[in-house]
Amino acid sequence: MNLKIAICDDDNSQREFLSGIASSWAGKTRRLAEIRKYADAKAFLFDYDEEKDFDILLLDVEMPGMSGVELAKEIRRENKSLQIIFITGYYEYFSDGFDVSALHYLLKPVDDAKLCPVLDRAAYNLSFRQRCVLVADKDGSVKVPLADIVYIESENVYIAVHTLQEVYRMRMALSRFSEQLDQTFFKVHRSFVVNLNYIKKITRSQITMANGDSLPLRRGLYGDIYSALARYL
Repeated sequence: MNLKIAICDDDNSQREFLSGIASSWAGKTRRLAEIRKYADAKAFLFDYDEEKDFDILLLDVEMPGMSGVELAKEIRRENKSLQIIFITGYYEYFSDGFDVSALHYLLKPVDDAKLCPVLDRAAYNLSFRQRCVLVADKDGSVKVPLADIVYIESENVYIAVHTLQEVYRMRMALSRFSEQLDQTFFKVHRSFVVNLNYIKKITRSQITMANGDSLPLRRGLYGDIYSALARYL
């Protein structure tokens, strides 16, 4: 897999350090990687506006001008597949990662042992996006990437497959459809399976998804879903 990796950090030494780790990781995992380095969000957006094919973004949270969180929100308006990895020295921005479906939140100091497993997961997610399932629509069937599915809902003998753009309904048991899913999905209720990427907020009794829908969380699963998110994020 050829990867296009961007590093956006206002600290030059940090940019070079992260670039070295990413380059070493690419070599060890036998991946071709083009690594671009940017000193601020404006510089990254200048290239991004022309080239939408970036795969991974290592992003500092606190930068002059547009912050890393603001940049991530700008990107997410049109791009759900870019793997965003926040890198910062502060815990308080963790919740912002949910809002922009960040892959991970790394606290400084960062080293190979911290970053490389996250890069592994980013590469896996990018390959995972290529997997599709066939779902029914009014004209027949359509291929939907698994990574575009926000959640699946059971409706008696039917299921509703919710993406950010469409809802597809088809006659199938939720358990059967779930056999096609991966570890990025979690069953939060007997009638709902969610994509961990799209969880925005969790309480003891419900989950809010990135599309604004609130889903029930089965009693006793609060700790389990947090553990799943910890493993995945």
